[in-house]
Amino acid sequence: MRHWLYFFFLICFSLGCGQNNSRQEVIASSETNNEASSIINKAIAVHGGENFNQVAITFNFRDKHYTATRKNGLYTYTHSFSDSTGQVRDVLKNNSFSRFINGQKIALPAERVKAFSSSVNSVIYFALLPLGLNDPAVEKELLGKVVINKIPYYKIKVGFRQEGGGEDFQDEFLYYINQKTFTMDYLAYTFATDGGGIRFRKAINPKRVGGILFQEYINYEPKAAIDFWEIEQAFETGRLTELSRIELRQIKVKAF
Repeated sequence: MRHWLYFFFLICFSLGCGQNNSRQEVIASSETNNEASSIINKAIAVHGGENFNQVAITFNFRDKHYTATRKNGLYTYTHSFSDSTGQVRDVLKNNSFSRFINGQKIALPAERVKAFSSSVNSVIYFALLPLGLNDPAVEKELLGKVVINKIPYYKIKVGFRQEGGGEDFQDEFLYYINQKTFTMDYLAYTFATDGGGIRFRKAINPKRVGGILFQEYINYEPKAAIDFWEIEQAFETGRLTELSRIELRQIKVKAF
């Protein structure tokens, strides 16, 4: 009888410990998320803060002209270019996408709407970072602190919920926030489209226009297989190679 009582109490104790550990893990996860949100909020403030809220931004990237108009939570993003069909203008809003060719709206199949919407959104998303990293669909976790080129950074993991996370919600990101200045100096991400891959970006040529800090990037990819979650170490040890440069031209900002 004593043996069974001992066994019973041992199970109860073990289950209790498991529940306590589970609660502790939830609390710890919540604390790291809150800390990550606080760091991101500071970074957004440094990069522009309220200046992002009521603004019209224009810039050129490669052979396309982009505009981003934001007002009271509503946005209109566009890009314009010329190709064999004529003058093309894509317009992305909170809940719609339209393509115009030579001023005429054209009908598109659903897969083309998704592809063109993603094309417009991704360029403007990166141009306005770290804006958007505290949106409701974003899941954040402070992974710790690292040193890159002798400068200390907060290393923050970012993912997206499927609902509200866009077409590429499965992509995962790392953002490196300077512990002193709260600028976002590096970022990395994995992606599944077009065969998938890993990228690491180093911010260069910072310039403040209309109260908003814009940055260009050197875009790197791994020379060989690496652990994505330790990609900053691969950068430090020369295991990444330059792939391209993200350069914004003729930036203009007009506040409402």
